[in-house]
Amino acid sequence: MIPIKSKQELIKIRKAGVQVAKTLRFLKSKVVPGITTRDLDEEAARFISRGGGKAAFLGYRGYPGHICTSINEEVVHGIPCGRILRDGDIISLDVGVEYEGYFGDAAITVPVGKVSAEAQRLIDVTREALYKAIDAARIGNHLSDVSCAVQQYVEAAGFSVVREFVGHGIGAHLHEEPQIPNYGVPGNGVVLEAGMVLAIEPMVNAGTWKVEVLSDGWTAVTKDKKLSAHFEHTIGITKDKAEIFTTA
Repeated sequence: MIPIKSKQELIKIRKAGVQVAKTLRFLKSKVVPGITTRDLDEEAARFISRGGGKAAFLGYRGYPGHICTSINEEVVHGIPCGRILRDGDIISLDVGVEYEGYFGDAAITVPVGKVSAEAQRLIDVTREALYKAIDAARIGNHLSDVSCAVQQYVEAAGFSVVREFVGHGIGAHLHEEPQIPNYGVPGNGVVLEAGMVLAIEPMVNAGTWKVEVLSDGWTAVTKDKKLSAHFEHTIGITKDKAEIFTTA
């Protein structure tokens, strides 16, 4: 069952979302060649704490970082470490914040220095796929309409959508019902209603959609080691159109 949020709950989720958006904006400014993913994690920890929030990922099912930092062929859940960012890399930054008992979750993929035209196109297509999905998240539409919007846009651009990982509901918990795949046919699944809150997150690969999880138990990488990009917003279904909560 998908929780329908009250007006007061939506206010709290918005507050959490703003903290996420501010953190991502701050981290984006720190992404330069020579910085390590551990540096970014430590910067995020301090920034979230100063804003009165709590890093939602730290300790979640044993996850050891405050944020997820996934580089190049890493799809999601990359663990911050001493790895140095190099000119031409791309890095996905995934941030979750708990604020006053409610959660926000969002992700961006950022170029490091000067990247290839193909890497930039992958980033651009993934970002736009997210907004196509948000446009489809309207009262009366089905959940699969959101999923289909991602798949159609991504595959028309010559890329592939990851199938092993999905978006999710969010609110008083980091992960709630429903699960939101990034592929599928339209007209299936739950009918969207006002008060539903969703974390929509296209994960898009330059090559095959297949992934594997590394021995650390967290980091997912593309099977063919080609690039992957990831964008995410927490949104609320309203009477007119979806409202993006993870914006500053």
